[in-house]
Amino acid sequence: MPDGAVWLRLVASIGALALGVAAVAIVAVLAHRTPGPAGATNAPVSASAEPTATTAATTQTSEPVFPASPKGAVVFSRTAGDEVVALGVVPGRRLRLQASVLGGQGKGVEGLDVSFGLGGRTLRGDPCGPGCYRAQAPPSKVPKAIDLRVSGKRPVTWRVPLPKPWQPRDASAILARATKTFRQLKTLTTDDSLSSGLGTTLHTRWVVAAPNRLTYHVQGGPSAVIIGNTRWDKVAPGEPWVKSVQTPIHQPTQFWVSWQNAHVIDETPKAWRITFFDPKTPGWYEIRVAKDTRRTLAMRMQAAAHFMRQTYRNFNAPVHIAPPR
Repeated sequence: MPDGAVWLRLVASIGALALGVAAVAIVAVLAHRTPGPAGATNAPVSASAEPTATTAATTQTSEPVFPASPKGAVVFSRTAGDEVVALGVVPGRRLRLQASVLGGQGKGVEGLDVSFGLGGRTLRGDPCGPGCYRAQAPPSKVPKAIDLRVSGKRPVTWRVPLPKPWQPRDASAILARATKTFRQLKTLTTDDSLSSGLGTTLHTRWVVAAPNRLTYHVQGGPSAVIIGNTRWDKVAPGEPWVKSVQTPIHQPTQFWVSWQNAHVIDETPKAWRITFFDPKTPGWYEIRVAKDTRRTLAMRMQAAAHFMRQTYRNFNAPVHIAPPR
């Protein structure tokens, strides 16, 4: 796994013991996020591993690889059980449309009937690979919304309003600045909810302090404190703390690693709402960024069976992270 791909990691065995087998799918993403003790296979987050804008292909002229939308697309995403349904709309005289349907195991879902509604016209989605369905609209006025319909085990009817004005502003520069601002924070508190889409949701509070301290508590489940090269883990409330050696970490670090197709899909006087795709997760993101500070205020991520919402607060506020007693 590349440096920077890991935000924080939680030891999966501890999470499974504390939360039961039904939570294993959720714990998997926590294992992707939290560094384990020294000697574990999880690589540490590198302080020098700076996320960058990228394309999913190896050259600027190649089309991105599924599940990414075509280059230049404005992206939207939602859940359907443990599946992700994403829509990419490429601006132009003739809109190019792509629906991506990603199953809970991370593979494209084949054999679906997909259609795109544009006002009074309906376009059939032609297969373009497993989980990929495309159509191209005839020249016409830009519709107010796209009505995406997907058949299958988890049928979806989804009305997606298009941003105004169309086409929306490229957000790559804003996202680069927001990412840099995130990594330069001294302290941060994060509240997140994480679901596999199968009915179980974990609620976790994280408090981090640069450069290498953090604490987290999963509601009704495990807790940990990490300071430098030492960590303390507690399997569940009331259980003893267990001390172990820790691979060094770097905090704060944002969850996304790279981005493509970043656009401002909405804004208020105080904040931008930005969507993008990260091929290294891989997953679709929506973040809210403050205009005055470039701080990320909230994040929503949709990946294979990993659906997360985070809110950020207490930027650079005093925190106390100490060994547990």
